[in-house]
Amino acid sequence: MSANVLICDDSNLARKQVFRSLPENLSTNVQLATNGEEALEILRSQNVDILFLDLTMPVIDGLGVLQALKDENIDLPVFVISADVQPEMQTRVLNLGAKAFLRKPIQLDILNEQLRTHGFL
Repeated sequence: MSANVLICDDSNLARKQVFRSLPENLSTNVQLATNGEEALEILRSQNVDILFLDLTMPVIDGLGVLQALKDENIDLPVFVISADVQPEMQTRVLNLGAKAFLRKPIQLDILNEQLRTHGFL
C-alpha cells in the first residue's frame, strides 16, 4: 500500500531519521515540513494519508496542528514523535486525535508495531 506521507519536525536530523525508518511502502511519496504552519498549508491543499508530527516547533507547534486538524475536520492518522514523554502530554495529544505517541528518537520496532496496528503494514 503506497501512501502520501508528511513528516513535520523543525529538526532536519529528526526528519531524516523518521524518513529512513519508514517501511518501503511508505517511503515513496514523502513531503517534509519544518513547522506546523508549513504542515497545515500542505494538509489543506494536498492529499496526505499519514502525518508524523513533532510537538516542539516554532511558528505553530504540534499541539496547534492537532487542534487545527480537529477544528477544520481534517481527518488523517497522526503519529506524534516527541521527546516530551510526560504522561500528561501523551494524554493531551491522544485526546486531540493522534493515533499514537512515539518517543524520540524513533524506535523501528515500535514504529512498525504502530503502523501495523493502524493498517499501514
